[in-house]
Amino acid sequence: MAQNLYGPRVRMGNWNEDVYLEEELMKDFLEKRDKGQLLIQRNRRLKENLLRPMQLSVSEDGYVHNGDKVMLVNLDHPETEADLFLGGDLSLCLTPDEIRAYLTDEFEVPCGLSAAPTKIPVGRNTFIILSADREAPGQVLRYGQSFRLGITAGSEDKMLYLSSDHRTLLRSSKRSWLQEVYLTDEVSYLNCWQAAFPDPQLRLEYEGFPVPANASVLISHCHTGRGLAVQRHLFLRTCFGKEAEVAAHTHLDSHRVERPRNHWVLVTGSPRTGSPTMLHLPKPPAEDTCALEQAAHLGAQ
Repeated sequence: MAQNLYGPRVRMGNWNEDVYLEEELMKDFLEKRDKGQLLIQRNRRLKENLLRPMQLSVSEDGYVHNGDKVMLVNLDHPETEADLFLGGDLSLCLTPDEIRAYLTDEFEVPCGLSAAPTKIPVGRNTFIILSADREAPGQVLRYGQSFRLGITAGSEDKMLYLSSDHRTLLRSSKRSWLQEVYLTDEVSYLNCWQAAFPDPQLRLEYEGFPVPANASVLISHCHTGRGLAVQRHLFLRTCFGKEAEVAAHTHLDSHRVERPRNHWVLVTGSPRTGSPTMLHLPKPPAEDTCALEQAAHLGAQ
């Protein structure tokens, strides 16, 4: 009943302390806003760098060269071991830890990776082919040759390298517990990779030949011998949505042949305007389709 004796203008309790507390909170908010330290500002800067449009290198001779900017894409294929999986063409992407990314403006290394259903070149999925043998930029990349995959994530002042190491009890992939793949800023033997021909019967014959662009290849880690693979049935929750896990493991079928999980395409830019990559260009008709059309045309005549 005592509360009815006071009007709305009567100040009760530690009203003076509450007023000063609100003023301090407002000053702290304005100071962080002016310095760009608010979480929403950090989130906006993070996505602006990672989602910044990038220009891929255009291959004039049809091969991949040192210094080229490419996308690593795992083409769409049905997953036979799981009923629920992430379909479509998946590109290898940088995936920073969401909580750690909000605490600092720089990416904390080691940084994670994932496979996202995007085919547009942006800062988080555009990699640079770097020679591990100190060859000059512009040299053709060949099967069996060691190379590095670097990424700037939309900023030109820092380079991260695709790396991997043997699985331990304290270090492995999050969902599959296989060999972990990560990004680091240290140049070492742990970030050396090799490209191999997909067909095992012709793999030795193609050793030393140039690696074609926009064609399926195998990418294996030089130190551990494990192949780069996409786990389409294992999902990761990132700040960009649901994506698939990426690990270093060679998946073999009953014929000892690498499964489509280990197949990657080094996608280059398109010379045509309006098509950012070669994946956006319409595919030419197959030779057997042309033969059938010619046979049908001759039969009609």
